[in-house]
Amino acid sequence: MEMLRVAPSYPRLDDLKQRAQASGPVRVGVVYPCETGALAATIAASDLGFIDPVLIGPGALIRRIAAENGLDLGKLMIIEADDPLDAARRGVALAGAGEVGALMKGSLHTDELLGAVVARDSPLRMGRRTSHVFWFDCPAYHKPLMLTDAVVNIAPGLMEKADIVRNAIDLAHRLGNPKPKVAILAAVETVNPALPSTIDAASLCKMADRGQITGAVLDGPLGFDNAVSLTSATTKGIISLVAGEPDILVVPNLDAGNSLYKSLVYLGGAACAGLVLGARVPIILTSRADSVQARVASCALAALAASPRPN
Repeated sequence: MEMLRVAPSYPRLDDLKQRAQASGPVRVGVVYPCETGALAATIAASDLGFIDPVLIGPGALIRRIAAENGLDLGKLMIIEADDPLDAARRGVALAGAGEVGALMKGSLHTDELLGAVVARDSPLRMGRRTSHVFWFDCPAYHKPLMLTDAVVNIAPGLMEKADIVRNAIDLAHRLGNPKPKVAILAAVETVNPALPSTIDAASLCKMADRGQITGAVLDGPLGFDNAVSLTSATTKGIISLVAGEPDILVVPNLDAGNSLYKSLVYLGGAACAGLVLGARVPIILTSRADSVQARVASCALAALAASPRPN
């Protein structure tokens, strides 16, 4: 007998979108939107009031894609760029000049856009490692949950992880959480020299104790089970201010992060949004496999991330 699947509701995602609408649209440079999904999501996010898009790419091609798919560009501005690399450079220049408050990946490759963002002469460099943060509305978890880094940094070292943590904390602050709880994940919850991830986790927590990382409560190493479940932590005798209540999960490497992200979405039924942080403007880095809902949610997240930090 086939089981009836009930689509989950996402009240926290709805709240995120409402807050983004209330904050007003951020002007976004959409870099090389020469694919139907990217263009449709851009128009949908614009219609919802999350973004004020500026399309950067070959105008004739963009208009043809829109016409073939029944997409109304209306009065959207198009800035001509011959190819993906030219579009990425023009987008970075616009952001550096303050003409757009965020960038959004269209149909170019991720490394083409991020390469322009972090180039030696880029006006968007801040002296901090760029990293990606996913924001989730998980039906099985009692509040929004962030995960970092599952996209950009493959095998970060300690100091790179410190920046990854700082970027996620900054986003939590902009979303209105003044003291997020951060779980530094590893395979086990005890420090083991044979597992470098546990050494890094303990070091990050000590950096927080010494004021090198501020604005959050950190704990680690924590296994995923005792990070998200107070019952699991109590069973193992772990006394922690973070266990069962994390706002941010920090993974040891991209393999772990990417697997966890896909598990939450495809098995856990989570809705998500994502941004690249650590540059002077947030970057909406979507995948061709992302749904229009995920792309639009990322635009809402960018609108809040680009807004002035709450007092």
